[in-house]
Amino acid sequence: MTTHDEATARESAAAWESLFRAQVALMRRFQRDDVWGGLSMREYDVLFTLSTAPGHAARLRELADNSLLTQPSLSRLVERLEADGLVRREPVAGDGRGVRVVLTDSGLRTQREIGRRHVASIHRFVGGALGADDLATLTRLTERLRAAQRSIPD
Repeated sequence: MTTHDEATARESAAAWESLFRAQVALMRRFQRDDVWGGLSMREYDVLFTLSTAPGHAARLRELADNSLLTQPSLSRLVERLEADGLVRREPVAGDGRGVRVVLTDSGLRTQREIGRRHVASIHRFVGGALGADDLATLTRLTERLRAAQRSIPD
């Protein structure tokens, strides 16, 4: 077994391709799954991210950092969610230009309803393929991989 310092570029690429292909296969299944109600997966992702944020609120930049959307695309998505009453925008105290997005009570209810159905899908597609020990290992590895990105210069 090689250590982290001994991994070759080929091994790194093979691991990435495996992770990426698994993620693509799962995302396609989740997109086809009939759990989203009237929302897209991306809209749900914003509601989920806000539901886990302190005070159920975050700046657009923080939301962008946790999604694959560019900030302009995210702004349009937030506008749609705001029009549906699921989020609201409000100024950030002490920051004249700052705006934060806040999950409304309706948005939280919607997130929880969809979230229950989505968790059942995750359990079927992911938990159906991996046991508890494998899931713990996968979580540990992906958290370590994600955390390492903060210390690697852009």
